Amino acid sequence: MKRSAPTIQAGSMADIAFLLLIFFLVTTTLSNDKGIVRGLPQPCPPGSDCNVKVEEQNLFEIAINEAGELSLNDEKATYDTIESSLITFIDNNGDGSCDYCSGTQDKDLSDTPLKASISIKLHPNASYKHYITVQNEITSAYLSLRKKYIAKKFNKAEDKLTEAELQSAKEAYPFRIVENEL
Repeated sequence: MKRSAPTIQAGSMADIAFLLLIFFLVTTTLSNDKGIVRGLPQPCPPGSDCNVKVEEQNLFEIAINEAGELSLNDEKATYDTIESSLITFIDNNGDGSCDYCSGTQDKDLSDTPLKASISIKLHPNASYKHYITVQNEITSAYLSLRKKYIAKKFNKAEDKLTEAELQSAKEAYPFRIVENEL
């Protein structure tokens, strides 16, 4: 006498797997990459002269060649020196008019944070990684300066600031960046 082995009906397994696949595709949310968060400059208002000449001492030049070599104001440098060099440049208070600055008042560096501009010159074949590193160092320098300003002026924790106080810190140390190709 021959015994037959019991079998499992698997005909509907493909249907169930397909329905589960559809369910997970519909209910899953994918996070969006934000990229570099920077506000674009406002267009020049009609009738205004927007071609303002930046004086040499108020311009900090960052250049990256196609090999990824960095220069700060025409001097070779490393990427880990960008933040400290920028803080020294921006917070200099060259003309003595900035009451919240703590710089050395070097006449070769920026007059005030309001006049300090950063020029990024990037070779078209330069690595995107180097560009992002420079952007991160610039952001870190401004964040450090703004935190110092907040601590000095408001003497509060950052999470306790009002929108007006945050805006005050942004206005005290505004981003002024120009990007060009080498």
